[in-house]
Amino acid sequence: MAEVCYDDIGAAFDPNVGRGACERAETMNDITVLSIDTIVSNPNIRSGKPIIAGTTLRVQDVAAHHHYRHYTPEELSEQLQISLAQVHAALAYYYEHKADIDAQIEEEDRLIREAKEKGFGQRHPPVLR
Repeated sequence: MAEVCYDDIGAAFDPNVGRGACERAETMNDITVLSIDTIVSNPNIRSGKPIIAGTTLRVQDVAAHHHYRHYTPEELSEQLQISLAQVHAALAYYYEHKADIDAQIEEEDRLIREAKEKGFGQRHPPVLR
């Protein structure tokens, strides 16, 4: 098993790769993991998708605005009326679970395209198909 050390901010590193000596680093026993309760999930809200606590805003909605519309965190905060801390928590969660959330975004986009093609949600059927 390779020796793993932790630097002064708790980031793990391999001491054989030249980031510092293990003697100066903390051990994992010295680390306290702090939970940020900003992202939550409830099966009764938004189908159990991760949301920002106190809202019904999904992490995938924040991620989609950031990725596809190229909104900065500050713009997201203003547009979505959430704090900058909430934006960063949502983006951090997104990047930690990127593959799953990207798949959810793609699936939702596919369903929307299919609904539009079938004319769902329109008052009148499409004239041209």
